[in-house]
Amino acid sequence: MEITEVTQNKIHEECGVFGIWSKEKKDMARTVYYGLTALQHRGQESAGIAINEDRNIRYHKDLGLVHEVFDEGTLARLGEGQIAVGHVRYATTGENTALNAQPMVVRHVKGQLALCHNGNLVNAAKLRRELELSGCIFQTSSDTEVISYLITRNRLHTPSIEEALSETIGSLQGAFSLVLMSPTKLLACRDPYGLRPLCFGRTPEGDYVVASETCALDAVGATLERELAPGEILVIDPDGIRSDTRHCGEKPHSLCVFEYIYFARSDSVIDGISVQAARKKAGMLLSKEHPVEADVVIGVPDSGLDAALGYAESSKIPYGIGLIKNKYIGRTFIEPGQEHRENLVRLKLNAVSGALRDKRVIMIDDSIVRGTTSGRIVDLIRRAGAREVHVRISAPPFLNPCYYGTDIPSREKLIAYHHSTEEICRMIGADSLGFLSVESALQLASPKMPSELCAACFDGRYPAGEPEDYAVSAKRFG
Repeated sequence: MEITEVTQNKIHEECGVFGIWSKEKKDMARTVYYGLTALQHRGQESAGIAINEDRNIRYHKDLGLVHEVFDEGTLARLGEGQIAVGHVRYATTGENTALNAQPMVVRHVKGQLALCHNGNLVNAAKLRRELELSGCIFQTSSDTEVISYLITRNRLHTPSIEEALSETIGSLQGAFSLVLMSPTKLLACRDPYGLRPLCFGRTPEGDYVVASETCALDAVGATLERELAPGEILVIDPDGIRSDTRHCGEKPHSLCVFEYIYFARSDSVIDGISVQAARKKAGMLLSKEHPVEADVVIGVPDSGLDAALGYAESSKIPYGIGLIKNKYIGRTFIEPGQEHRENLVRLKLNAVSGALRDKRVIMIDDSIVRGTTSGRIVDLIRRAGAREVHVRISAPPFLNPCYYGTDIPSREKLIAYHHSTEEICRMIGADSLGFLSVESALQLASPKMPSELCAACFDGRYPAGEPEDYAVSAKRFG
């Protein structure tokens, strides 16, 4: 599969992780399938499921969407089990190949391990070199394999898998939310900064479920218990559930602010904050910072819709449905040829001329990366008859790359790094342009303190550091 310019000009999600533990043997594969489908927005390049039945791990993974990788026959072959984990992936480190798909299943001297990872390590290249010099042979280009090697190596001299995981955390720098399955346990952990989300809940039958977002708990009928604290290790086994908090409080809580702006599904709750409410708040703050006289406010589907509602409510300008998204065009799309590139936006979005004709339109979107897609959407709206198009972005300008699991590219590829807001406005063909301020973006998790959000892609302050060897570890579009 190729990633077209249309998808490259939007920010991609990172990955989604899911796990479930039950006292009874049951059809786990189907439950994980439902959970991964709810998390599909976090990664559309590959999917995988691993099932543990009586200490034996079976798994299947491949490139594609969840429904493309798994059919009735595949789910049936995975069979029943007591523990299961699953993963949907977008590659921010490592190539997009079936070999890099997760879960990463490892057979070692003390048993088996299935590992799912959401995030990105800034010291992956250094750790990989150290492991290679000690004799490790890597089969993939993913930093998840680095983590698996460290856990299995530490397991040789520790009394349990959770102790091995705890020791491994001390070696990892960057963002990581992990779900692991050993022969008898389901484990989950969140990096000490809490850069990526992770939560757990229970089903009415008493099964424990862990997932990147609460929408996946809803999909399998589980009720949210709470979210894992930054640095926490959660262990679930036949003795029950317990928490290891020795790494908690080591670092300042720094959840990625873009989870609220774009990544997470609107119906999820992250760190106690409704994603939908945060996006509406972004629109409200945007209307205060960049007011303009207009006839209608529209949002670019999907993550721009809630911000548009917030802008409309705050400004008292009517909200309208001005763009319709084709749900059947995936995030990855084989480009039909260079000469047809301009048609790709029209395949994914279509303007509602009846809502736009002769109107002064405020178009709300979540971000501008290179500007190409924004320009094409503005043109689409003008062709539908709009008299004016005022673009408002519910995020600050991207000025820096992300090293923590998001494919925000190098500064050289970011339009806002090279051009002023006025210049970008002219380049995309808008009548006016306004970005949300960094100060307002850091208020989206209120009543949390602004220091509890990472906004490095906007302000350049990286809480977990930067890669020592950026050329090696910052491959974004592999």
